[in-house]
Amino acid sequence: MDAATLLDQLATIIPAEQINTDPDALYDASADRYKKYAKARKVLDVPAPIAIVYPGDTEEVAKILSFCNANNINVIPRAGMTATEGGLENWKDVTLVVDTLKLDKIIKLDPYNSQATVQAGVPLQQLEDELRKIGFTTGHSPQSKPVAKYGGLVATRSIGQFSTLYGGIEDMVVGLEAVFPDGTISRIKNVSRRAGGPDIRHIVIGNEGALCYITEVTIKIFKYYPDNNKFYGYLVKDVETGIKILREVMVNGFRPSVARVYSEEDAAQHFYHFHDNKCVLLFMAEGPKGIVEATGTGIEAAVETFKDGIIKQVDSALIANWFNRLNWSQQDIDDEFEEMRKSDSHAGYTTEISADWETIPIIYDRVIARIRDEFERAADLTMLGGHSSHSYINGTNMYFVYNYDIHCAPEDELLAYHHPIQKIIVEETIKHGGSMCHHHGIGKYRSEWTRDEHGSAYYMLEKLKQAFDPNGIMNHGTIFPQDEVNKYIYQDEN
Repeated sequence: MDAATLLDQLATIIPAEQINTDPDALYDASADRYKKYAKARKVLDVPAPIAIVYPGDTEEVAKILSFCNANNINVIPRAGMTATEGGLENWKDVTLVVDTLKLDKIIKLDPYNSQATVQAGVPLQQLEDELRKIGFTTGHSPQSKPVAKYGGLVATRSIGQFSTLYGGIEDMVVGLEAVFPDGTISRIKNVSRRAGGPDIRHIVIGNEGALCYITEVTIKIFKYYPDNNKFYGYLVKDVETGIKILREVMVNGFRPSVARVYSEEDAAQHFYHFHDNKCVLLFMAEGPKGIVEATGTGIEAAVETFKDGIIKQVDSALIANWFNRLNWSQQDIDDEFEEMRKSDSHAGYTTEISADWETIPIIYDRVIARIRDEFERAADLTMLGGHSSHSYINGTNMYFVYNYDIHCAPEDELLAYHHPIQKIIVEETIKHGGSMCHHHGIGKYRSEWTRDEHGSAYYMLEKLKQAFDPNGIMNHGTIFPQDEVNKYIYQDEN
């Protein structure tokens, strides 16, 4: 179907004012923050979508998906636009981006049952602000909090900075509504728990728009106790010591809302005014006063257990001030974009993985060593390090963070720099039994390793795609490996 015919037929399904064909908007919609540098330099090498459409309700979503399914039109669901792994990037000549802009209603705040129901286009910050008025919080605070929306948060299996206490988005979702490619509208009811077969919420949570379109979400909410917050900071001799202290706190049953350790290099980016070229360990305890005091006692006991690795304690006010400046607003994103237009550099990339407590230090050391030894542009690196920021009773995550000066054409940056580094990270993680993606998702640029990530369990994932999207119209190339990926990944000369 050519573009003109597509737009004519689309106008019989939804009002014309809900169809956007502005060239600048379409260029912006053709890729997400994975290709931020190439996008800023106007050298994106992927096709623009035919249009961006803004359904006004669930029924319009169903009509759009049914139309696309019948006509083999690729659909990219979009909400929030902060994806970092290529999940919003377009690889098809005939594509519609279906945006949640008009699905923007807070449907119900239910403090007695500790839950809230919102449409998929409701910004996280907007719901947080409304809940604060009645003494509650979402408990969810990713760095993208000022601009993130609920459809995107659930679709990408998001996590927030306070996850050690509140959990990831998968722990918060109670029920939801989603639309499948054939137009079927499915609602998962809101109950505290049930044993009615497999937990079908997880067909939708984390599907990255590759199986269905999320239209509504009910999430847990929590009482808010800001006056009880306590902050703890320490300089420690190495990452492994910090990880041992994180583990000690977790396995002893304490749940600080924040528990992190930063390598020397990464600490220099965040704590330049006090890190003294050392690793930084920090905690935040929140909740009812008694729980905060008990958590603080647990943190102090864990630090005492590994006191030989502690260099000194940091003023808690410095940690509190850092937290208050951590999130990115839309203005911050716009400013970064503008800076990329002018200079041959940007704020770099992160690749987040997870593994058990024993394995994380091994993966970290192997990755850093391999990048320094094997990455042929290692001399261009301006920073290479990492931090652990989300912990569990049986393990933790690791954010690898790397910045570099760019000495190549903007369109070649990812092939020359990011992909070779990420390839080493993924290889070492999978080899040691970890997960190659802790919370940013697979997108399109980790999909070459999806089969390796899941092993024999890929059978189940593949069957979901065959069952729910047999025509393959949902977000082509995301999660599920496709031939096109070979055009966009680094090819070894050998």
